[in-house]
Formats: sequence, structure tokens, C-alpha cells
Amino acid sequence: MRESKHFADMLIERGIKKEWAELALNSPDRIEEKGDGTRHLIKCIPEFGNRWLRVIVNTTTAPEILITAFFDRRVR
Repeated sequence: MRESKHFADMLIERGIKKEWAELALNSPDRIEEKGDGTRHLIKCIPEFGNRWLRVIVNTTTAPEILITAFFDRRVR
């Protein structure tokens, strides 16, 4: 899986540790397959106040590309 420049930039800008993104990729709490060719991997991060990290992957390319990551306030 490849990282887009945007993904790498957002980890830095949003203070998201790469290990947290890897947790979401390797053992997500929830997976949402979207009709636009993306997969949303969602993981609760206890070290960040039990907030939910959403990592979005473009599944239409080979290899798949990590698009972005953010803490999603809508997830409960």
C-alpha cells in the first residue's frame, strides 16, 4: 500500500502518529466500503482520548493508496 503526499502531510498537520494509522489499517474496529472506490478504516485510539481515527484508502488503484486520515467527531 502506498501513501499519498496528502496522507503524509495530514498525519503531521493533525498530530496523528503513524503507529495509530497502522493500527487502523491492521486491526480496524469498523470498516466501511464506499461506492466511490474508497474503504474507510475506523479505529478507537485510547491514547488520544478514545477518539475515533478514520483512515481512507483508494481501492481502485494497484497498489491501493492511503488518501487521508483524521479524527472523526461524528463516530460514536
